[in-house]
Amino acid sequence: MIRQKGKTPRRPPKTPSSNQKDPVGVYCRVRPLDLGDEECCIEVISDTTIQLHWPEGFKVNRNGEYKETQYSFQKVFGVSLSQMELFENVAKPLVDDLIHGKNGLLFTYGVTGSGKTFTMTGSPGQGGLLPHSLSMIFNSIQPYQAQRYIFKTDEKNGIEIQNDVEALLERQRRENNMPVPKSASSRQKLDPEIADMIKPEEAYKAHGVDEDSSYSVFVSYIEIYNNYIYDLLEEAPEDVIKPKWNGGGTPVRQNTEFIPPQSKILREDQNHNMYVAGCMEIEVKSAEEAFQVFWRGQKKRKVANTRLNRESSRSHSVFIVKLAQAPLDAEGDNILQDKNQVTVSQLCLVDLAGSERTGRTGAEGTRIREAGNINQSLLNLRTCIEVLRENQMCGTNKMVPYRDSKITHLFKNYFDGEGKVRMVVCVNPKADDYDETLLVMRFAEMTQEVEVARPVDKPIYGFTPGRRNRNQAFKEELSRRLEERGGPIDRDFPSVINHLVHSLPPIPSSELADPHDDITLPRLIEALQNRHRIRQMMIDEYNKTANTMNSMLQRVDGNLISKENFIHEQNGKLAEKEKIIHNSKAEIDRLEKRTKMQEHKIEILQKTTKIYEDDKRSLKQELGTREQRLHRELSEKRRMEQRMNGAVSDTQHKWEKECVRRVNAMQLEMQNKLWVKDEKLKQLKAIVAENKTPGGPDPPPRQVQQHPQRPSREERLPAKRSASPSPLPTTTPVRPLHRRSRSAGGEKWVDHKPTSSLDLGTVLQPVIPNAIQVSTPSEKALSKCDRYVLTHQEVASDGEIQTHLIKGEVIKTRGGGQAVHFTDIETLKQEVTTVPRRKRRSAEGAPASGDQSDGAWTDVETRCSVGVEMRAGSNMGPSFEHHAITKRRKP
Repeated sequence: MIRQKGKTPRRPPKTPSSNQKDPVGVYCRVRPLDLGDEECCIEVISDTTIQLHWPEGFKVNRNGEYKETQYSFQKVFGVSLSQMELFENVAKPLVDDLIHGKNGLLFTYGVTGSGKTFTMTGSPGQGGLLPHSLSMIFNSIQPYQAQRYIFKTDEKNGIEIQNDVEALLERQRRENNMPVPKSASSRQKLDPEIADMIKPEEAYKAHGVDEDSSYSVFVSYIEIYNNYIYDLLEEAPEDVIKPKWNGGGTPVRQNTEFIPPQSKILREDQNHNMYVAGCMEIEVKSAEEAFQVFWRGQKKRKVANTRLNRESSRSHSVFIVKLAQAPLDAEGDNILQDKNQVTVSQLCLVDLAGSERTGRTGAEGTRIREAGNINQSLLNLRTCIEVLRENQMCGTNKMVPYRDSKITHLFKNYFDGEGKVRMVVCVNPKADDYDETLLVMRFAEMTQEVEVARPVDKPIYGFTPGRRNRNQAFKEELSRRLEERGGPIDRDFPSVINHLVHSLPPIPSSELADPHDDITLPRLIEALQNRHRIRQMMIDEYNKTANTMNSMLQRVDGNLISKENFIHEQNGKLAEKEKIIHNSKAEIDRLEKRTKMQEHKIEILQKTTKIYEDDKRSLKQELGTREQRLHRELSEKRRMEQRMNGAVSDTQHKWEKECVRRVNAMQLEMQNKLWVKDEKLKQLKAIVAENKTPGGPDPPPRQVQQHPQRPSREERLPAKRSASPSPLPTTTPVRPLHRRSRSAGGEKWVDHKPTSSLDLGTVLQPVIPNAIQVSTPSEKALSKCDRYVLTHQEVASDGEIQTHLIKGEVIKTRGGGQAVHFTDIETLKQEVTTVPRRKRRSAEGAPASGDQSDGAWTDVETRCSVGVEMRAGSNMGPSFEHHAITKRRKP
C-alpha cells in the first residue's frame, strides 16, 4: 500500500494565556538639535504630548495658517532627560518581568540619525537601556546564580539541567578546546571604550526575587541584514582547506567568486515559539562579561557613512537575554533535576535600522539595496500592526503577514500574547526630517491602539517556600552549637576530635617492666573503664541534646511553616488586592488616555466647526448680496417689461390707426377708379346707342352660354393678416415674406433625433438651420449649443403617428457641466380628412353670388393650394397663409 503524501494540517490559532490585555507601550524621545540646525518642528507640550509645526516653506492649509498636529504617548522624554530616567520608565518593568519568568520585547524606531543606537547602547559615560538592563539583572540574581554549565542549551530553544559531575566535565572539555585559556582576571577586564558604560553602584534591584531558585543567564546577538539573519557572536574557525581572506575582509577563490557569510534560519520549537536555529548562546555570570560579549558582536555589525549619519546602521540588531531558573530540591541544597520545572524567559532588545530616503542620503550601489530592504522590512512591520489593529477594533480575522519579513516573523509570538511589547520612538526635531517624522508619528499613534494579551504567572508547586533560608539557618545553628561544644565540625573536623579526646581522662602509663606486675594492667583497665563511662555519658548527653534540638527545630519549623503559610495567604490576598489596584490603575490610565484623545478630537472638531461656521457666515453674506442683486435685476426687468409693453401697445395702436387710414384711402381710390370706369362705360354705351340705325329693329340678343364665373384669385384669397404694417398702397400686389420660425433663429441648436424615428414623407417638415444633429446627446455637443430639441414619435389614439418636438434651453451647472431646461412642446400631427362627394359640372351654372367659403375649402384643388404654418410654440391659430396659384381648368 502506497501512502499518499497529504498536506500539512493547519494549526489551530494559539489561544492567549490570559483574557486581560495591555496596549503596546509607546514612548517618545526627542533628540537635541545639532549646532548647525536652527529651525525646530517639534515642541514638547507636556510629559505625554508633543506638537508638530509645519516648517517654513511647506504647504499650509486653506486658511493660510500653519497646521499644527498633536500626538500623545505614554510618556515623552525631552532633550534634558538622562539615560537612567529613561531606563527607569521604559526598561525596568520589562527586567522585573524577565526575573519573574515573563518575556519582553523592547525596540527603538525612528528615521535615520534620530538617536536610536544611542538610546539602546549609549555612549562612554552614558550607558543606554541595554547596559542598565544587564546591571539590574545581575544585581538582582547574583546571590542565587548556579555554577557554570549546570544549565545547558539543547539547540532547540530549550534548557537542560546537568549535575555537578556533568557540569565539571563540560567545563573541562570547553577549557581544553580553547586555544588560550582565559583567566578570571581576563574575563573581568573590560574594553576601555565601554568600561564606564556599566556602573554597578547605580544598578537597580528587582523586588520579589524567588530565593528558592537558581538562575543562569544566556545571551545571543544577531543582525538582520538584507532580510537575512547572521550571528554576530559566531567565530569563524580557521581552516586551511577553506579559501583565505583578502585584505578587504572578503573571502576570495581562484575564480574570484564572493563567499557570503552563512545565514541562519528561523524555526519553531515545541511550544510554537520562534527562534534562530544554530545561533550561539553564551552563558555569562556578570554584567561586565555580558556587555563585553555584546560589544564584541557590535563591532561586526553593518554600519556605513551616509550624508545624514556618519555611522548609519544598515541592519536590524537583536540582543537576546535568556534567563533560565529552576527550583531547589526539598532540602534546599541542590537544583531539582527535572526539566519540566525549568522556567525560561527572555528579553529582546532590538535596535531597528532607520527609515531613509535615498535622495537625501545620497546612497548609491549597495547602499540603495540596503535602504530598500530596510524600508521594506519597516513597511511590513507597519502592515502587521495595521492588520492587528483592524482585527481587534473591527472584529475581523484577517491573517497577519508575519512571514513577509524576518523581523516580524521572529517576534510574532510577542504580538500573539507571549510577553509585553514596548517601543521607544526617537525623533529628530530638525525641519529637514519633518516628512519622515510625520510618518513615524502616525505609525506610533496606530501602534498604541494594538493590545497584547497579558502573560500569566507560572508558579512552581509542590515545594515549601523558604527552603534555602531554612537550610542556611540550620547550618548556622548547628555550627553555633558545635562551637559551644568545641568548635564547628564542618569547619575544622580534626580539631574537634582532638578536643574531645583531650577532655577524657588521661591514659596511665602502660609500660610493663616486670611480667609479674599486677598494678599497671588493673590501673589501665580502670582508666579505660572510666573513659568508656565518660564517653557513654557524653553520647547520652549528645543524644539527649540532639533530641531536644530536633524537637526544638521541629517546633520552630512548625511555627515557621504556620507563619509562612499565614504570610503566604496574606501575600496571596495582598497580590489579589494589588492586582485589582493595578487593573483599576490601568483602567483609569486607559480612560484618562481615551479622555485626552477625545478632548483632542473635540478640540479639533471645534476648530473645524469654527472654520465651517465662518465659511457658512461668509457664504450667507455672499448669498444675501446675490439675492439683493437678483432682486434689483428682477425689478429692473419688470420695469423694462412694463416700458416695452407700453411702447409695444403704443406702436400697435399707432399702426392700427395707420392701417385703417390706408385701407380707407385705398377704398376711396378704388371707388374713384370704379366711378371713372363707370363713367367711361356710360359714355361708351351712349356712343354705341348713337351709332345704331334710327327706326330699325334692334337685332336679337345673341344667346351666349353663361358659365359660372370662377372667382378671381383676389376674390378667392381670404383676408391677409400681417404682423407688421404694410407699406404705402400701390397698384402692384406685394406678396408677404415667409416669417421664420423661432427655432430657426440665430442660436445654435442640438437636434436630438433617435435612430428609431420614422420618416413620414410629409411635405412640411420641421427644418432647424444651424443645428448639430445627434442620435445620442453628449456633453461635448451640449457645451457648443444654446438650445435643445428632441424629436419624439408615438402612436395617437386614432392610429396615426404623432410627432412631438420637445424644446429647451442649455444651461451650465455649478459643477462645470450642462443641463437642459425644457420650455416648450410642439406637436406635429397628420390627419386624413373625409372629403364629401364632388358635385357635377351642372351645378357650376349656379350663380356665383353668395358665400363661397365652403366650396373654396372643400374643393381639393383649393385645399391643396393653401399651406398653413404655425407660429413656434403658439397655441393660437395660423399666423400666415401661403396660397398657391390655382391652375385654370379647360372648359
